[in-house]
Amino acid sequence: MLPRIRSVNLARPREASYATIGRSAIDKRAADGPVVVRRLGLDGDEVGDPKHHGGPDQAVYAYAREDLDWWSAELGADVPDGEFGENLTTEGYDVNAAELGERWAIGDAVLEVASVRIPCATFRGWQATNGYDTRAWQKRFTQAARPGPYLRVVAEGPLRAGDAIEVLRRPGHGVTVATMFRAITTEPDLLPELLAVDDLVPRARASAERWVAEHPPMTPRTGPGR
Repeated sequence: MLPRIRSVNLARPREASYATIGRSAIDKRAADGPVVVRRLGLDGDEVGDPKHHGGPDQAVYAYAREDLDWWSAELGADVPDGEFGENLTTEGYDVNAAELGERWAIGDAVLEVASVRIPCATFRGWQATNGYDTRAWQKRFTQAARPGPYLRVVAEGPLRAGDAIEVLRRPGHGVTVATMFRAITTEPDLLPELLAVDDLVPRARASAERWVAEHPPMTPRTGPGR
């Protein structure tokens, strides 16, 4: 199957008892027609908690149908498109194997893989509201290492369900969405690898630089007694 957008999903913030701040926009619905992508996100979509989410490096969130199918099997219940709060439900492409800095042309828009989604309490609460088994949800999501990428907008323009995903550029450094997620969550020894990424999001760069400073490489012993 050629990589494509299966669904474009939107929501505006509404009151939500499961959300840590009392409102959320995670409950997204599929758009019927084209949607314009702008620098800070899609028309008709807003961030419920702008203090912790959103901004140019989290303008659009993508999640693969294949990963939703994996979770359907794991949870023993169907997980529909948009259920994880993603703006773009993709199909036919392993988004977690995409490299940071990779660029996609979708419709008239160009998007760049920028960061990863870290599970939060609101995400767990939303899943519980919909009847899924959310025991140790954040831990399970982390261990699965299927986070999906946040995308920044390189060129604004409309896109719609059915549009192809064309990879315009793959940087070649090998640092993938999955690598970044594991580095930030469970395998901090991977953090130095993130420094190979141009335009790495500031928080990740700071974490990587701090780890490198605290874990200097061993200096080989030389001379007598080696």
